[in-house]
Amino acid sequence: MLTVGVIFISISYLLIIGWLTYGFDQVSDFKLQDLPSKTSFSIIIPFRNEAKSLPHLLNSISKLQYPRHLFEVILVDDDSDDDSVTVISKLTSEKSFNNINIQTITNIRQSNSPKKDAINSAVKTSKFNWIITTDADCILPNYWLDAFDAFIQTQHPNSIVAPVTYHGETSFLNRFQTLDFLSLQGATIGGFGIKHPIMCNGANFAYRKSSFVAVNGFKDNDAIASGDDVFLLEKFLALDQAKVQYLKSSHAMVTTSPAKDLKHLIHQRLRWASKASHYNNWFTKLIGLMVLLGNLLCLGLIPAVYFNLFSIKIAFALFIIKFSIDFLLLFKTARFFKQEKQLSSYLLASVLYPIFNVSIALLAVFTSYEWKGRKFRK
Repeated sequence: MLTVGVIFISISYLLIIGWLTYGFDQVSDFKLQDLPSKTSFSIIIPFRNEAKSLPHLLNSISKLQYPRHLFEVILVDDDSDDDSVTVISKLTSEKSFNNINIQTITNIRQSNSPKKDAINSAVKTSKFNWIITTDADCILPNYWLDAFDAFIQTQHPNSIVAPVTYHGETSFLNRFQTLDFLSLQGATIGGFGIKHPIMCNGANFAYRKSSFVAVNGFKDNDAIASGDDVFLLEKFLALDQAKVQYLKSSHAMVTTSPAKDLKHLIHQRLRWASKASHYNNWFTKLIGLMVLLGNLLCLGLIPAVYFNLFSIKIAFALFIIKFSIDFLLLFKTARFFKQEKQLSSYLLASVLYPIFNVSIALLAVFTSYEWKGRKFRK
């Protein structure tokens, strides 16, 4: 019976990750086209105590090549108690921000989710029909809006999911996070390729305001602190899946900061895990379950060999199967993001990741997490 279960999990994991890898190649790279700029955007950026990160974000905004009369920037202060607002005021008064419509508003709290409240507050203030959300610790590429505009003009979507990756120092912790994050991005792209979108990231997420209104925004999800992106994605898919598309373009690629230490990484992953049980998409839940079972199986191989339930050859073969299929998807993703150098840590990361993944899954059931200086329960 044990052998049958192990074989079932191994084959299922292999098929699912293999399917996502196939899907990754089905999403074509979008080439930036020389089209007259037409789309107007409202860029929404919630922030709380981001005085150190905001200069980098604002600098990247000042370098956007898109016509300045076609976008506005709405920064939403979520009860910061540092110099964030002062930093914004000082930097945006410089010449580089001439003709950029940029404003800071105060978050109006109405639910258990500060970030969703911040987005709601900004949407009500926004002038344009296309909303793009990003985070205060992000850096935007120069032709970010140009890529979205060309995609909108040629593909006619209602919602756009776009790429996000990490920047920062190349410590092992950073590389470990980057590899983990790249695997999530690979699964995201692969999901679109097989017509089963499963994830998105609010650091680079665009949608029509009319669609946001049509699905009642975050209604019915605002009791959950996290999930301003995935729950909204699920609603857009239910509204019209064909109009939810992935923008696979290096010109649209946003970079963000990894967690600065292990404690912050654990709380970040606990926050992400806290929303998993609330997903409505069965395929998303299936992917999460198979990833957990695959990593649990890897951990179980050690005691299984010790108690002679499996030979070391079989255990090694099962690990190699998982190692190889994971690497294939990760390699394709790292190549797209031009982060192949991160793969140098893949062997060690693949040994440590099952421990990390299973531990987070267990902790998420019993513990709360911290986010921006606040404590939240599942």
